[in-house]
Amino acid sequence: MAGSKEIRTKIKSVENTRKITRAMEMVAAAKMRKSQQRMRAARPYAEKIRQVAAHLSHANSEYSHPYLVKRDAVKNVGIILITSDKGLCGGLNTNVLRMALAQMKQFEAKGTGIRVTPIGNKGFSFMSRIGAKIESHLIGLGDTPRIESMIGTVKVMLDAYVAGEVDAVYISYNHFVNTMKQEPVFEQLLPLSGENLNAEGSGSWDYIYEPDAQAVIDEMLLRYVESLVYTAVSENQAAEQSARMVAMKAASDNAKAVIGELKLVYNKARQAAITKEISEIVGGAAAVS
Repeated sequence: MAGSKEIRTKIKSVENTRKITRAMEMVAAAKMRKSQQRMRAARPYAEKIRQVAAHLSHANSEYSHPYLVKRDAVKNVGIILITSDKGLCGGLNTNVLRMALAQMKQFEAKGTGIRVTPIGNKGFSFMSRIGAKIESHLIGLGDTPRIESMIGTVKVMLDAYVAGEVDAVYISYNHFVNTMKQEPVFEQLLPLSGENLNAEGSGSWDYIYEPDAQAVIDEMLLRYVESLVYTAVSENQAAEQSARMVAMKAASDNAKAVIGELKLVYNKARQAAITKEISEIVGGAAAVS
């Protein structure tokens, strides 16, 4: 059995660790509320621009944007992978990376080329380790991501799609369901599917374009795709803070249990030492008498 001094040192160490995990849990809870508010605030804009993009895509039949055209043969695909910059959030990043890797293996089995745009340090590090072809990357988004900081990174992949270098673009991120549940998602971003641009009554809409239809539709669909990426980043950050809060709470609870066990061992060791001292005193007194 370990000595009393050694056990006391362990107890102190675990108590200090629990203070850190408790502080991280409270910080994550505060950030989670802010990220959820940001995510909910982005949804009305994303929904409105989706409706306008749907109306524009249906109202002008003479011009078909490249984002709406499905290509016959898919030789190369692009993947926008969204992860967190930091760890200590349970299996959040592991789940989305595992899903993305499984999809990449399926593409490779078909002989399809893959280009990746990681957003987040964890995804960038992972893709660098496995030797994936990285088209562009973005790390250090911070707690308050701005769409302006993502446009350049995402546009590299979008330009590759327009130029025909990739024939489809997918996005992978963690979807925020609730505080206790986050689901990894891998879905098609380009070409835009009819489900994404489904708007009731879209066929009856028409517009007067200024300067011309092509310029307006090009700009609107570009903003729409960028808003999809921003919404995915907001969802992933809300999921990240929720997962970190839950992970730190579990760590704090485990530390509390370990402290209780160590204190029990410490008390047993102290009682054993006291019993030994009493036995020595009694034995010495008996020998003298």
